[in-house]
Amino acid sequence: MSLLFFGKDPNTDDDHCPTVWVDDENADLVLQGWKADDATQQKCLEVGSIPDTEAVIRIPARMVPQIRKACDAAEHSAELR
Repeated sequence: MSLLFFGKDPNTDDDHCPTVWVDDENADLVLQGWKADDATQQKCLEVGSIPDTEAVIRIPARMVPQIRKACDAAEHSAELR
């Protein structure tokens, strides 16, 4: 697996940053974020369960430009398949 790095949250320290990558083998987005609080998780549960293999995370809105670039790269990679 090879991950293409697209950026870290510019407003946090280097050890605790939400981060965005794209897996260049399958064009999946890979996101590291803050664990959602109980209230957020409860709200998310209103539309379905959260399996043990999944997690609700928060990515700050200030990272939209990095996520947009990652989405564009993933979409382009998927089109080439």
